[in-house]
Amino acid sequence: MGFALLHPSYEQKPLEGTDMLFVRPSKLSDLDQIERMARSGGPVLHSLPPDRQRLQQRVNDSLNSLRSEVECPGEESYLFVLEDSASGRLYGTAGIMAMAGFSEPFYAFRNEVLVHASRELKVNHRVHALMMSHELTGRTRLTGFYFDEAALGNALLAPQLLSRSRMLFIAEHRERFSNEIFSVLPGVADEEGRSPFWDGVGYKFFRRDFTQMELASGGRSRTFIAEMMQVDPLYVPLLSEEAQRVMGEPHVGARLNYRCHLAEGLEPDKFVDLFDAGPVLTAPLEVCQSVRHSRVHSALRGEVSGPTVPYLVSNTQTGDFRCTVAELPARLESEIVLPQEVADVLEIADGDEVRCAPLHVEGARP
Repeated sequence: MGFALLHPSYEQKPLEGTDMLFVRPSKLSDLDQIERMARSGGPVLHSLPPDRQRLQQRVNDSLNSLRSEVECPGEESYLFVLEDSASGRLYGTAGIMAMAGFSEPFYAFRNEVLVHASRELKVNHRVHALMMSHELTGRTRLTGFYFDEAALGNALLAPQLLSRSRMLFIAEHRERFSNEIFSVLPGVADEEGRSPFWDGVGYKFFRRDFTQMELASGGRSRTFIAEMMQVDPLYVPLLSEEAQRVMGEPHVGARLNYRCHLAEGLEPDKFVDLFDAGPVLTAPLEVCQSVRHSRVHSALRGEVSGPTVPYLVSNTQTGDFRCTVAELPARLESEIVLPQEVADVLEIADGDEVRCAPLHVEGARP
């Protein structure tokens, strides 16, 4: 595997014991491996709780969503896994919620600047405040990202494949998703799961630790938080310096996901998470690199010749969706040649359509 997007100077190293990595929808037989990853994710993996019953429900929800005939986004959710074609081992998960807040509003804090003025006292102050908001309701949410860096530390294209393959699925099935997407990343917390922001805000309302509240919510609902917390402005200068300092900062274990989102075209927005003030990244779908620059081609098996660059390549299926990385010519014609092993992983025959998107776009954010 090569790596040119996050670290152009990275020296490629071979991966022992792996063949090709590809992304596909999860299935019930993956449950043991998904549970293994959920338990190793710690506070970083908010939306995949280490609870087998709830994980099984997530997989079932994904399977049902893939089988459904969808004309517009609703309560569907999708869970994908990163698999090694040689061993069958899973190295990551990534999910999509078609519409955040389908059954109840999706809440976040919105950063605002409030003006307090008095002509008589000759006072005019601008104060940073957090306002509870449900503006993200109805948008498509990227969620459930986990990548096993310890096992695949050298495969630095792998996290890009895992994260951005979702965008090719969205591009192929636009009717299933909103025109705006967002992702809420875990905020700063220590090794014991202590969140400075939660300690300074949420704990005062609930008297429960941050990790307890994360498990209670399952990474999905923020409504019960909004119901019990104040709706008045939360004045940031009244918070501790530690709580203020971590606002909008990702957890150290979420920085890889953060960079993948930036490479795709998402940007930090005015929102932060209700729980830990983790960053919220948003983008209109049309500016996302893997959507904007993806094209559908007819594929033939063969040998690729000449200079190449890395592409995301997927089939055009729904339940049998597959996506991998392939080295292809920088300029693609309507009919392209794919290496035999790539065609095998994608489960396509000669003449089938594939969707391709360059991993690196000139002028895009590195």
